[in-house]
Amino acid sequence: MDSARQRVYNERSKKSRSLLMYSIGTILLSVGVTYAAVPLYRAFCSATGFSGVPVTDPTRFTPDRLYVTPETAGRKRITVHFNAQAADSLPWKFEAQQRNVKVLPGETALAFYTATNMGEEDLIGIATYNMTPDKIAPYFAKVECFCFEEQRIRAGEQVDLPVFFFIDRDIVDDPALDGLDDVVLNYTFFKARRNQKGHLVPDASEEAVLQSQGFDKYEHAPPVASSSS
Repeated sequence: MDSARQRVYNERSKKSRSLLMYSIGTILLSVGVTYAAVPLYRAFCSATGFSGVPVTDPTRFTPDRLYVTPETAGRKRITVHFNAQAADSLPWKFEAQQRNVKVLPGETALAFYTATNMGEEDLIGIATYNMTPDKIAPYFAKVECFCFEEQRIRAGEQVDLPVFFFIDRDIVDDPALDGLDDVVLNYTFFKARRNQKGHLVPDASEEAVLQSQGFDKYEHAPPVASSSS
């Protein structure tokens, strides 16, 4: 009887330890997912165009996508308007060189912004972006853009910042976008800082960064992360 009781006790102890380890693992996994939610969400949006973030997936830039077909040639051109703003903490003058351009689906276009460092020291800036209305984002693809990397501008220096883009031809098959004639490409420049991992990130609250990317409009957007992450 004693040996039988001992076996039962050992089995229960083993199950208890397993349950404890499973619970701890679940908690750690949940914390990890929450910690990574914002960057993963941003990456997902950049790949799919969700939340008004223009697509930056390089697989969209194949030659067969970058020309105007007879079907798209008969469509009314879409007017792309350009907005620019710099955060209060960044003493830069940031503006679009053109108010808008008109493009056909499948047609590439080049636009320029200008940034001037009005401060007394060299500064690094990071640009965020989004599209309005957000439903255009899955079809708005950027081939090259100054927003892909940080920008260092010397004190008093002025630089031209290009963005090379196209609107995917598949937009003509989307009934939800039938009759869409005007879209807006929004850029916001933030002063850069290094986080605890040594990566350059916007020197602003997570809420401000999310708002500049249009993420704050969605109820399923990830929670605001710590500014030190």
